[in-house]
Amino acid sequence: MKPVKAKVIKGINVGSNVETCDNSGAKMLRVISVKSSKTVKGRIPSAGVADLVQASVKKGKPDMRKQVVFAVIVRQKKEYKRPSGMRIKFEDNAAVVLKDDKGNPKGTIFKGPIAKEACDRWPGIAKVASIIV
Repeated sequence: MKPVKAKVIKGINVGSNVETCDNSGAKMLRVISVKSSKTVKGRIPSAGVADLVQASVKKGKPDMRKQVVFAVIVRQKKEYKRPSGMRIKFEDNAAVVLKDDKGNPKGTIFKGPIAKEACDRWPGIAKVASIIV
């Protein structure tokens, strides 16, 4: 996992519901944990764009429901700042379901734009993405 150059503000807490933007069969995910997050005792971990999260499938195909999957956050409503000074925010929070924690996406088509930070960190997602913002 490569570092992200932008100062991404963490906008998605543990327990948040996040839509998926791929054709993996899952429609809605609930974030269970954020991988490699360091917080103080008692603080709820949160995730931002390009973070790897563990999530349970709340809505989707019957064979996908109630499964625990790895996902990468690719869009968030909370704005964040890029090194150029540009501030980026999206209309919704969205994630991509992964086959494994290495970064290979389960779906073959992504709907909507994907953040550049997520594509820089996860090359498997960058290969499938059609719109990169």
